[in-house]
Amino acid sequence: MIPLSRRILLATAFTVVVNVALHAADKSYTFGLVAKSQGNAVFQVARVGAEAAARELGIKYGLKIRIDWRTPNDEDAQKQAEAVEQLVLAGADGIAISCSDANKVTDAINSAVKNGVPVATFDSDAPASKRFVTYGVDDEQCGERVMIELAQVMGGKGVVAILAGNQNAPNLQKRAAGVRKEARKHPGIQIRDIYYHRETPQDAAARVEQVMQSNPDITGWAMIGGWPLFTENALKWPPGSVKCISVDALPAQLSYVRSGHVQMLLAQQCYQWGYHSVELLLNKVHFKKNPAMVRDISPLEAVDKSNVDAYAKNWEKWLPK
Repeated sequence: MIPLSRRILLATAFTVVVNVALHAADKSYTFGLVAKSQGNAVFQVARVGAEAAARELGIKYGLKIRIDWRTPNDEDAQKQAEAVEQLVLAGADGIAISCSDANKVTDAINSAVKNGVPVATFDSDAPASKRFVTYGVDDEQCGERVMIELAQVMGGKGVVAILAGNQNAPNLQKRAAGVRKEARKHPGIQIRDIYYHRETPQDAAARVEQVMQSNPDITGWAMIGGWPLFTENALKWPPGSVKCISVDALPAQLSYVRSGHVQMLLAQQCYQWGYHSVELLLNKVHFKKNPAMVRDISPLEAVDKSNVDAYAKNWEKWLPK
């Protein structure tokens, strides 16, 4: 027979274990996600990734994780800053943001961190802020890669237009610089200009058409974002007559590879922007673990006619209809 004192100790220990387990199961976190715009499909995918991470990591670790999506309808850095402030007031445990204008959101990020809310950036960074990590491509190398691939399909000669989006977005500034840097290695390539626009598919498509009408000698497009390819019939030249390399490879964009209007898409990890941002925030606030490096670089994946159909199958999971 177990002595009474021993039974009391065992019962107490069991109660402690049960209480700890119940407490862990009840532990909850709310992470704010502030992307650039609701209408941009890459950020819709990021939201899907974040929601998936909340479900899967919540089950894995016995936690309740909620995503508080606070993204403006259209690009507006001031609204992003206000969203960060609102998330802090609402009691968010961490925030991930893709910065439309680093200068306009840095103070809000720093204020959040000062108030004990860690902030990660994804896709587009605010390097002067107190964010603890930034996740995304190396933007200068991304621009260089676009130009490397474009120069190859153009045979090393021709007139190139660079399509950018928000002129104040730091990630796009670096990509454009990367295109120009690589272009200098190809004496037969002439950069006509960088063409900016509001980051909506319709504005982007209209910008491409306008530029082509004014510059019919352009023979290559370096698209450091694939905005116009979310619309139909955005590229009005005969397939292959003007070469095009673009960043991003969402379902609507894949049709331009199949038609021959775009020779290669360089896919960013848009789903992982959301998924991995949640992982990083959870590691920070729950496991008290910082990333190995402040810059967490994600790779680009080339999509051309040889693998476009295989790549398309990813979207059945990432962006189900």
